[in-house]
Amino acid sequence: MSGGLFVTFEGIEGSGKSTQAGLLAEALRARGARVVASREPGGTAFGAALRGMLLDPSAGAIAPLAELFLYLADRAQHVREVVGPALASGACVVCDRFADATVAYQGHGRGLDPAFIAEACGRAACGLVPDLTFLLDCEDVGAGVARARRRQEADGTAGVADRFEREELAFHRRVRDGYRTLAAAAPGRFRVLPAAAPIDELHRRVLAAVVPALAAAPGAERAR
Repeated sequence: MSGGLFVTFEGIEGSGKSTQAGLLAEALRARGARVVASREPGGTAFGAALRGMLLDPSAGAIAPLAELFLYLADRAQHVREVVGPALASGACVVCDRFADATVAYQGHGRGLDPAFIAEACGRAACGLVPDLTFLLDCEDVGAGVARARRRQEADGTAGVADRFEREELAFHRRVRDGYRTLAAAAPGRFRVLPAAAPIDELHRRVLAAVVPALAAAPGAERAR
């Protein structure tokens, strides 16, 4: 399925992953690469509908297993409709969250079996694994969540946008620990970056890792 380069960004709420994903996509396009930028959940029309259910606090308490299956449905559609075809055509795919998020949030965060989740994610994604994953590691979990809430206030969605930002700090600490466990188990794929570092510095470090990887990717459309 993969012919281009598949890059994902992970981290807890407020870690800055979405900012870095956007900066990377913009920089690669400026260098002449063909880039498909997407996110999970919500990278397809079907996924956008699921995203509304998953993140809306008015949905109430969603059972962890039900939550998991909704994320898996989103991923199955996303891979078949967006990610797989883009990679097969030689594009670079930059994705804000992928399967690692499901293991970290629904496994370590919610307490479901991470091994079961990893297997289910593999099936939903047709075995697709990112080539590079950047983990924006937020050591101060409370500061990250507070940053996410300030973003809500700035865009007028305070208190209504995201069930996960309403979780207790203990939940976000478990998620962070889950991400760090995943990164330790796959050091060749993960690049762990300090979320507290300046945005420009993080972007330079991301670009320094991605440009050589894109140049070496079999079938990828080359960046200048």
